[in-house]
Amino acid sequence: MFIIESYSVAVAMCIITMLCWGSWANTQKLASKEWRFQLFYWDYAIGVFLLALILAFTMGSTGSGGRGFIEDLKQADTGWLGSAFLGGVIFNLSNILLVAAIDIAGLAVAFPVGVGLALVLGVITTYLSTKVGNAPMLGIGVGAIMLAIILDAIAYKRLTSGDQKTSAKGIVISIAAGLLMGFFYKYVAQAMGQINPETQVLEAHKLSPYTAIVLFSTGLLLSNFVWNSIMMVAPLTGEPVPFGHYFTKGNFRLHLVGILGGMIWSVGMSFSIIASTKAGAALSYGLGQGATMVGALWGVFIWKEFKGAPKGTNALLAAMFLFYLIGLAVLISSKT
Repeated sequence: MFIIESYSVAVAMCIITMLCWGSWANTQKLASKEWRFQLFYWDYAIGVFLLALILAFTMGSTGSGGRGFIEDLKQADTGWLGSAFLGGVIFNLSNILLVAAIDIAGLAVAFPVGVGLALVLGVITTYLSTKVGNAPMLGIGVGAIMLAIILDAIAYKRLTSGDQKTSAKGIVISIAAGLLMGFFYKYVAQAMGQINPETQVLEAHKLSPYTAIVLFSTGLLLSNFVWNSIMMVAPLTGEPVPFGHYFTKGNFRLHLVGILGGMIWSVGMSFSIIASTKAGAALSYGLGQGATMVGALWGVFIWKEFKGAPKGTNALLAAMFLFYLIGLAVLISSKT
């Protein structure tokens, strides 16, 4: 399997993760103009799974280090396979809530509040699980990001001051998504084996990064038949979505947009997991979740989600971006 040997390469992969995780939701924004986000999400889940398989049979099955994907799958303990699978199930519920929040409140709110909170919880839980990284610096980094989340929530409430019900609903769903999303990564990270830096031998009975990604993606895809089905029958907003609309209202372009969105997100997840073998899981997750800033940039400057906001809102948004940058810079420097 392909193994990361350079810390700088690992950080570069985390930055790619940040860009992918912060940009995939643009495909939802495009698709939602023509059909409901629940229908988009079926294709998204398929895209995540397909990209994981492609990487497993390419990068995960070539090279002299570690174990190939099939060999690794055969030797893995059931408990570690289940841990990575559970990570996918938890993430999928959180991500469906995030998608619902994007539908209600937009990228510029759902990402900083939901994904930002997930960043904070994910860094803490992953560090406690793996004990890799400088704890005080990780604390400073997540503290700065927490302040950025608060500033974004205040800006959003100013934007929706005339509709307190919508404001509260968008923020509450974003928070619920973030609380769940903050716990999925540790289940995937703890299922992965350590790689000996000298011999490049992978710890026995645990998973390679590529196998962990496939099990995670399997959990995401299969749980979609539960979580997304519930969201279609009892949506958080609007009327129930008939299952038949996936076939009757969709076309090749719409399905392709959804699959592309899933594959973009999956590139980010895969690079994060692969980079964690060198950078540490807490840093890899935390830096990747800088996607909050990327998503907010899309929402503010491309989709114009804060157009017409009251005077002073731009200053709050500028402060939000500043504290996110400070937090991310500290997280990058936190590797010991």
